[in-house]
Amino acid sequence: MSVSDTIDIQPPAAGENDEHEPRRFDSDELKSRQQRSRRATFIKWLRKVHGWVGLWGAALGLMFGTTGFFLNHRGGPLRVSTGEPQVSVMQVPLPQPVPESPRDLAKWLKGELKIDGKPGRAQKEPEHRVAWGDRSVMQPEHWQLNFASPRENTSAEYWVGNSYVTVKRSENTFLAMLTNMHKGVGLSVGWVLLIDTLAGSLILLSLTGVLLWTELNKRKTVGAVLVLGSITAIVCLGLL
Repeated sequence: MSVSDTIDIQPPAAGENDEHEPRRFDSDELKSRQQRSRRATFIKWLRKVHGWVGLWGAALGLMFGTTGFFLNHRGGPLRVSTGEPQVSVMQVPLPQPVPESPRDLAKWLKGELKIDGKPGRAQKEPEHRVAWGDRSVMQPEHWQLNFASPRENTSAEYWVGNSYVTVKRSENTFLAMLTNMHKGVGLSVGWVLLIDTLAGSLILLSLTGVLLWTELNKRKTVGAVLVLGSITAIVCLGLL
């Protein structure tokens, strides 16, 4: 073998194979890495909760945002009308025997006229004397009934002794119906519980939004000032 064919085997230089060996961390660096991993997992979880809750409340939030605008402008000085209701009045002959109480009358009217909505609290004014010029006459007992639903409002007036009852119905426009749904007029317990879930989702969205902001931004003091300032501004504007 010639000199040129000889192979010179030398030990590897220091640090040449270090990259193939696992790096060892000290306790402080390991603790810091674990904290960053937990923070990343928490932020990922917050984003998922924020996104799914927002998706759940999107449709109802759109409806309640629109109807809330009209409710906020239902009076002056910036009144926005939801349309005029169609009002109809008629005299309905009473059955024989005549209903003996406002509750019986409400039950009969609901079945007879297919009234949409639940009967509210009935007003019953007993008979009493009233002045008529220089005379005093006896005014008969007076009943007033109300049926409320998102689509229509129905009221009934009856003077005991008459053979008929006066019924007045107001059919709401589509926007007025939506605002009544916003207020829960004449709706069932199921609807009330559904709206409670929307209220809870708005609270959860607010909390997760604040937490996400504080986790993704280092200027936590600025965020706290903005939140407190917004609350103060809302209270002050409401009291003006």
